[in-house]
Amino acid sequence: MTKSMDPARTRRETLGLFGAGALVLGMEAAPATARGQGDDDNVLTEALVLRDPDIPVAGNADGDITIVEYFDYQCPYCRKMAPELRQVVQGDGKVRLVLKDWPILGPISVVASRMALASKYQDKYIQAHEALIGLSSKLTEPRLREALAAAGIDVDRVTRDLAANAKTIDAILARNNDQATAFGFRGTPSFIVGKFRVPGALTMAEFDQAIADARKAAANK
Repeated sequence: MTKSMDPARTRRETLGLFGAGALVLGMEAAPATARGQGDDDNVLTEALVLRDPDIPVAGNADGDITIVEYFDYQCPYCRKMAPELRQVVQGDGKVRLVLKDWPILGPISVVASRMALASKYQDKYIQAHEALIGLSSKLTEPRLREALAAAGIDVDRVTRDLAANAKTIDAILARNNDQATAFGFRGTPSFIVGKFRVPGALTMAEFDQAIADARKAAANK
């Protein structure tokens, strides 16, 4: 059993959310969570969600809209939509893409995320992400290492950097999990587009609409 959500249902939910103007960041606009935890305000700050300094940015680092994706390298929906999301970001040209590892589908997902995040110390996180999200076979540690090496990443250095920076990397994963949980996300992929919560996979056209809605909301604030 996975936590990945039914795409047809989540697209309906997403369109409903956008129609309702589901602002989630800038906490004055967000409803209290069902859990009622007082620390959600600290977890869901705009700075941590959109601009976590420990997470590299893809797309246009100076873009006017940020898309945050919470993903798992074993999630079939994440894998399927990765090329489409990349095309949307490149085609728009003004989107910051923040990739937040949320390894919820088992121990090998955690291994994959930790290895990818260790690659950032070679300035190759994006290459690592694209290599691992592009895998269609069952993930194993040898397969992960092979894919990273094929992407031009020094895998021995990944191992060293992972050991040296384990606390930082595990803290990133903990923050990502705290955020996804506080947002009420139930599976991967899940997104923040601008200040909108999008719990599920989108088509390219729906991404374009979400980006347009986020720009409109930002202009009207």
